Amino acid sequence: MNIHESAEDYLEAILILRERLGAVRSIDVVHQLELTKPSVSVAMKRFRENGYIEMDSDGFITLLPPGEEIAQRIYSRHKLLTRFLMLLGVSEGAASADACKMEHDLSDESFERIMAYVERLKP
Repeated sequence: MNIHESAEDYLEAILILRERLGAVRSIDVVHQLELTKPSVSVAMKRFRENGYIEMDSDGFITLLPPGEEIAQRIYSRHKLLTRFLMLLGVSEGAASADACKMEHDLSDESFERIMAYVERLKP
């Protein structure tokens, strides 16, 4: 399965929801991403078929290692980019929204440079 931006968003949402709620179902993803139930259902089926998630008999979603890796990478980028933009004086809401757009397309080289810069600013 070729992972596109929307797939990364789904996996990241599952990770965020797991951190916030402890357990995640498809309906939680529907609300988090403001999508339709059928859209999320189709995506979850594809993720299961491709080994990114598994669902138990009660509908609870678990990220499998490949899905966890993608989700962690995207979420880490999101948090760092949000922080970076806020350091530049951007409001938290705008910084988070912009980070969502940047996290998928920013090159590894640029991300590494931003990360090094932000790390130097730590007290």
